[in-house]
Parts: sequence; structure tokens; C-alpha cells
Amino acid sequence: MKIGFISIIILAILFIGSSFIGQLPFTIIVSILAVLSLREMFNLRSKEKRAPAEIELASYIIAIYMITTEGEIDPLEFVIDYRIISVLLFIDFIPLIFIDNKHKYSTVTALYTFGSTVFIGIAFNIFVQLRLYNPNYITYIFLVAFTTDLFSFITGKFIGETMLTTISPRKTSEGAMGGLVMGTALPTMYLYSVARNVLEPHIIILFTLQLSVIGQVGDIVFSYIKREFGKKEFSHVVIGDGGILDVIDCLLFVALDFSIFISVF
Repeated sequence: MKIGFISIIILAILFIGSSFIGQLPFTIIVSILAVLSLREMFNLRSKEKRAPAEIELASYIIAIYMITTEGEIDPLEFVIDYRIISVLLFIDFIPLIFIDNKHKYSTVTALYTFGSTVFIGIAFNIFVQLRLYNPNYITYIFLVAFTTDLFSFITGKFIGETMLTTISPRKTSEGAMGGLVMGTALPTMYLYSVARNVLEPHIIILFTLQLSVIGQVGDIVFSYIKREFGKKEFSHVVIGDGGILDVIDCLLFVALDFSIFISVF
């Protein structure tokens, strides 16, 4: 855990630090994290069930394009470019008729490749959009995810007794409650300090509370994905903490949830 914690701190410095340096450095960092995350999604499947290298390469390129696209009118209003989605659909599904071998490339593989690319593209683009609007929001959602994850682990380790879900046996109800309390308290104080003239304290508390809940749900969802593919970790990119997605699974769901309720601000 110590090595993993250091890795998370380094990731936090890169992620939050670049957000305050400028849009370009932040977009570059986010794009790198996104490519590594998409690679982990592809690597979950066995070699014989993965898409051909050319299709995966095209998926990386399209994902980067989706991530780096900035809103022209309102940075919080993400408009999907259907031309890009159409190109991605062609890239993933037209090869089916040319390869014509389900053992080399199947409909399931095409759907998985398409879904993974769209998910990563949209999820990481939210960070880019939020940075355009207000860098403080990047720090806020990171605090929600990080404190929720950290205190879920600490509380569960010392007083956790009741299993929360069979999907992830190490998660406990006590740990979830500890993560919920601290994952609400600390980020609430931060957001209140930068948005006290915009939001009432009770709104910030309720908003942060549901973000923390969704963050824990995201953690469990990604645990289920790993379990479905028989994996314990997404990769070994982050020393002591598995892959990039093992670290930011909670953060991705917090960001997605934040984008839904951003009108509160």
C-alpha cells in the first residue's frame, strides 16, 4: 500500500498540477492516461480475442481526438461528433466481412473495441472540458475520488467486518461508510472555500455525498470487469497499485456523475 500510495501522490501532482499550469499540459497528461487506460481495456481480453493491431491503433487515434475536442460555445456542453462515431463504427465492423473468421475477429470483439473506445473518449474528455471551465473543479473531483478510495481502504482495514459485495470481497460496509464520510467532508470544505459565493453549504454537502457514492459504485463496477475477465489487476503500470484504471476507476465515475449534475453550479 505504501508504494501504491506514493504512486497515487505522483499521479495527483501530475493531474492537478498540470491543470493549474495550463490547458495544453493538462490535455497532454489526460491523453497519455487515456491511452494507457484504453490499452488496459484491450489487454483484458486474451490475445486471440483482441482486435487486429491496425484496428486498435485506429481506436487510440480516435479516442485521442475525442478527448482533445473542446466545446466551442459552452465547455461544459460536450457535443458528440457523429462523423467520428461513424468512422469508428466503420473501422470496427466493416473488417468483419473481410476477415470472416470469428476465431480471429468476432462481433463481440468489435462491440467491445467500439464500447471501450467511446467510454474512454467521453470519460476523459470530461476532464478537458472541466479544465476549460474551472481548474478548481478538477481538484475537487480528484479529492472526492481520492479521499473516498483512501478512507474506504483505511476504515475497512482496521474495523471492516461486514462484506459489502461478493464482487470485491475485500470491500466492507464499514469501509464504504468511512470512505463516504471522509469523501464527503474534505472535498466539501474545499469546494466551499472556492465556491462559497455560489453555492449553499447544504447543497455542496448533498452534491459531494452522491459523488462519493457513485465513486464507490465505479470502483465496484471496474472490479466486476476484472473479475469477468479473470484478472486481479488491469496492468502493472502503477507500482504497487496495479494499472491506471485500478487507480482512477473511482475518479472516472465521479467525473461522469459530475458532468450530469454540473447545472447545479
